[in-house]
Amino acid sequence: MTSLSEELQRSVHTLLAADWRQRTLLVFGTLERLLLSAIFFFLLSVAERTFKQRFRYSKFFCHLTSARRAQRSELPHFRLNKVRNIKTWLSLRSYLKRRGPQRSVDVIVSAAFLIDLCLLSVVCVQLITDHTTFLNSLFNCEILLWSLGIGAYLLRFMTLGTKTNRKYCNLSVLITEQINLYLGMEQKPHKKEELMLANHVTKLAAQLLKELESPFKISGMSANPLLYNVTKVVILSAFSAVLTEVLGFKLKLYKIKL
Repeated sequence: MTSLSEELQRSVHTLLAADWRQRTLLVFGTLERLLLSAIFFFLLSVAERTFKQRFRYSKFFCHLTSARRAQRSELPHFRLNKVRNIKTWLSLRSYLKRRGPQRSVDVIVSAAFLIDLCLLSVVCVQLITDHTTFLNSLFNCEILLWSLGIGAYLLRFMTLGTKTNRKYCNLSVLITEQINLYLGMEQKPHKKEELMLANHVTKLAAQLLKELESPFKISGMSANPLLYNVTKVVILSAFSAVLTEVLGFKLKLYKIKL
């Protein structure tokens, strides 16, 4: 088997020995691949910027109910001790979660996930076939670089999405406000009915958020059983076979609960 350097030398020799038509075709093909790659990773960068923006909105949203954090971030501060304040808080939360491009970013992330899934499948097949000469092929090196690049973006999406979801699903604000309302009932008996109503609304809001919110999943895996099962069976089974071939003992990663 030829090494990677020998294959590079042979490719350069073939390019130099070809006529001008073949050179033109090869040059335009290379430029087209570079251009498409740049466009694809540019779209991933745009999606990452959107995820960063969502995380920044969620961080500022959590500062609204804290006097110290609101003053530090130069934001208005209000407590959740009145029904209208709770209604405003819920409406603002819903507005911020839906702000910005949603469908286009989800399409970009889903496409990147499926492409990386296909590339990883090819990598696993190549490693199972012959892992000793895997890096001697330019095709395998290119697929591996693409997989690592897309995987880095997907990991970034998952990290930012998890942090954003944790900010919006933090129910400690509502629980703390319930304690303050109970203390306010003892200190201000003449406002007991108003505080009791706000306490009931706060409890209902906490239960509603706990039931409606689901953990952040890349490409909607939790809502799409088919994609979830394909990912679990194909990727984990392929990695199990690769690690079994390389390490020498049998592994069953597909039995792991994702």
